[in-house]
Amino acid sequence: MPNPNILDVSSIVGKTYPFAITNVTTPILENSAQSNYIYKINSLFVSNINGTSAATVTVDFYRNNIGYRIASTIEVAADTSLVVLAKDTSIYLEPGDALRISASDNNYLTGVLSYEILE
Repeated sequence: MPNPNILDVSSIVGKTYPFAITNVTTPILENSAQSNYIYKINSLFVSNINGTSAATVTVDFYRNNIGYRIASTIEVAADTSLVVLAKDTSIYLEPGDALRISASDNNYLTGVLSYEILE
């Protein structure tokens, strides 16, 4: 699918997605290859909800069966948060792309993803 022209969007729909992070690499946002949309990732926050132990997080941009690391095994201390992506470091998911995440431990980390669908 060719890239939609972001100058010709008919609407911009804002979305916020909260999620748990496991030790299995999991897509947190996928833009279908048949989509005619662009997803603009505005921010990705990761919080450690465990009161005593640190955990690490890995985030990748997935395209054509290859994961490109955005964050690689970054430690998130107990009861702290990490900003992985912010408005000044936003990225676009084209049709067929995905954003994936994994943690070193189950039940330690949660995330919040803010993005826009450019239709």
